[in-house]
Amino acid sequence: MLRRSAIAAALVVLIGAGASAARADEDDGPTPAAEAAAPAAASGGADDAAPAPRRKHRRKGRHAGRFSGRVVPEEQLRTEPLARPSGNIHLVSAADPNDQAKVNIYNKDGSYNIEAMDELNHVLRCRRTDVEKLMDPQLLTYLSAVYDHFGGKPLEVVSGYRNQRKLSSNHTKGTASDIRISGVSIKQIKAFAETLDRGGMGIGIYPVSGFVHIDVRPPPSYRWTDYSPPNSNAAEKRPPRSWKRHKIKLES
Repeated sequence: MLRRSAIAAALVVLIGAGASAARADEDDGPTPAAEAAAPAAASGGADDAAPAPRRKHRRKGRHAGRFSGRVVPEEQLRTEPLARPSGNIHLVSAADPNDQAKVNIYNKDGSYNIEAMDELNHVLRCRRTDVEKLMDPQLLTYLSAVYDHFGGKPLEVVSGYRNQRKLSSNHTKGTASDIRISGVSIKQIKAFAETLDRGGMGIGIYPVSGFVHIDVRPPPSYRWTDYSPPNSNAAEKRPPRSWKRHKIKLES
């Protein structure tokens, strides 16, 4: 009895840790710790079986579960190679409509146009610190495909690169962007983005904030819905504590 009680307590801790880890990085899907916790909790044999912990009654409401996500099975991913998009992209910053770039990311020989990518990097820069980062070319390719599909309507950038304290976010790596398109529902954007996924994409929809998150990541691909209000995790998006000191040192 003592052994079963101890195992039951350990299972509760593991399940709780997995849920906390997944919720902690909801801006980009699950953290590696969350993915590892789930199989670890289910690995016990028949002899280790213990009564399942009682479920807490959740408050019933339209958005009682603010976050839900899932790993995408391989059979649901695209199997056909992606056709190369036109390369055209028109990005407009949600923070400043005058801050925009309309370029083609390809040269005539098919190589990437560095100057065009620099313009996009500028629009996708961190809005809190004004720091730019080289954005992932594959991400820009996906954005071009989205731009083509919706008839060349500008992509409004809610967030691109973020120079922030929480380093687990794909926004800190230059591999993620949050976008919306005037006159197009976020469900339509999400549905089309999913058709591009051959593995290694994160796609999240934010119905309350009104945007779609698209990122490039190591497999597996992940999907999620987040009903959190805008800037609900603003504290995590603050610049690194040492950033201001470094900036002063560089300017002096």
